[in-house]
Amino acid sequence: MADDDIAELDLDRGARRGYPEAIYCEGKSVDQVAAIAERIARRPDVTTIFTRADEAKAAAVLAVLPDAFHDPVARALVWPPRMPAPSGESVLIACAGTSDLPVAREALVTARHLGRRAELVVDVGIAGLHRTLAKLDAFRAAGVIVVVAGMDGALPGLIAGLVSCPVIAVPTSVGYGAAFSGLAPLLTMLNACAPGVGVVNIDNGYGAGHLAAQIAAPRG
Repeated sequence: MADDDIAELDLDRGARRGYPEAIYCEGKSVDQVAAIAERIARRPDVTTIFTRADEAKAAAVLAVLPDAFHDPVARALVWPPRMPAPSGESVLIACAGTSDLPVAREALVTARHLGRRAELVVDVGIAGLHRTLAKLDAFRAAGVIVVVAGMDGALPGLIAGLVSCPVIAVPTSVGYGAAFSGLAPLLTMLNACAPGVGVVNIDNGYGAGHLAAQIAAPRG
């Protein structure tokens, strides 16, 4: 199968927008992902992020690009593996619980490879408010915060009420039946009474990391 039969890659996106292309692997076959990786291998000057790559698709990418950076928890790969020198303000990823880690790490990998200094704090959900408040200094030192949470989705509103920087809320599909696969936390986040909260789609760690990188970009 020819590459052009399955994809027309936007390899000039970095020059046009300042940020590279991402390949969303979910829904693509292993062969399709491998074919796309082969085409990307011809352009080592262009950074590409592969998202939602399960074990089989990650193996297909690594077979073509063996030195690619791979975070199996985030289900993300980046090639070439070089990370740009960080600039701009810092990004903090706050992960409510361990079950939210795949989405949180996707945001982390994205922000770092788009040139921001990004850190992750984990297990700071409101079920243990003391753990949230223990990170208050870190929250207040950040230029932008990405808050990843499922269940009731209340964490972004809580954090936004304590800080002056923008907060990007990411609802996850973590939760029992009435969470409706992320719809309940999504609605909670959209209805947050704290100002300065923006919301991305359910489980969209890549989108949150990208937006955080843009907000935290150097100005001037």
